[in-house]
This record gives sequence, C-alpha cells and structure tokens, in this order.
Amino acid sequence: MFYNILLHAHSGLRWIVLILLLAAIVTAFRKWQAHDEYTPGDNKLYLFALIATHTQFLIGLILYFISPKVPLGTGVDFGSIMRESIYRFYTVEHIAGMLIAVVLITIGRSKSRRLSGPIQKHRTVFVFFGLGLLLILVSIPWPSRIPGAGWF
Repeated sequence: MFYNILLHAHSGLRWIVLILLLAAIVTAFRKWQAHDEYTPGDNKLYLFALIATHTQFLIGLILYFISPKVPLGTGVDFGSIMRESIYRFYTVEHIAGMLIAVVLITIGRSKSRRLSGPIQKHRTVFVFFGLGLLLILVSIPWPSRIPGAGWF
C-alpha cells in the first residue's frame, strides 16, 4: 500500500515539476532576452521549481529501494538486470538521468543567486534548468519507450 501511494504521488508530482520547470525556463528566457529585472517573483518561481524537483527526486529515491522494477538485493546478477530493458531502465538509466538533472537544476539555481546582474541570472537559470528539463524528459518512462513500464 505504501508503495502504491508513493508511486501515485511520484506520477502525479511529475506534472507539477514539468509545469514549474517549463514556466521557469520560459520566464528566464523572456527576461534574459528582454534584459528585464530579476524580481522576487522570479526568485520564488525558480525556488518552487527547485523544491518540486527535489521533492520528486526524494520520492523517486525511496521508490528506487522498494520498487519491484528495481531488483536490488534479490540475488539477481547485474548482467541479467542489464539484459532486461525494463530493469535496466529503472535500475540505471532512469535514476542516473534524474540525478544528473537534479544536480544541473540545483547548480543553476545556486549559481544564479551568486551572480550580480539580472541578465546573467536569467541566462544561467535558462541554461541549467533547460538542460535539466531535457534530461528529465529523456528519463521519463514514456509508455512507447519502455514496453511494460507504464506510468503506474
């Protein structure tokens, strides 16, 4: 039951993360191109996108250790995990892509806060959040990409 609750939370929060990241990227790009100021509202949007991404990753990390799609500690050798696409995806590809994406988004937020000019702040958020979002989109278990994975 706990697994199902986390799985549904992880699946639903995905949309919030994607929307917040997309909003942050569009805002950062628009304001970077317009040479616009870095407002408290921008700061909140970027922060909420970061928090949602970290929350999603934390839930995913818990799922990683309790999911039947990640056969850790079951006596299955790593070679057989790598031969099965669904197990390989969840055991290696999904978590690695998401970890790198979270690191990029975190670096982008951290770097942007240390920069002095609004143009540099927005450009930094755009680049790092954009790369993070791209990795997230590649790492999502789209039903057409991973046969048998599904979204629940």
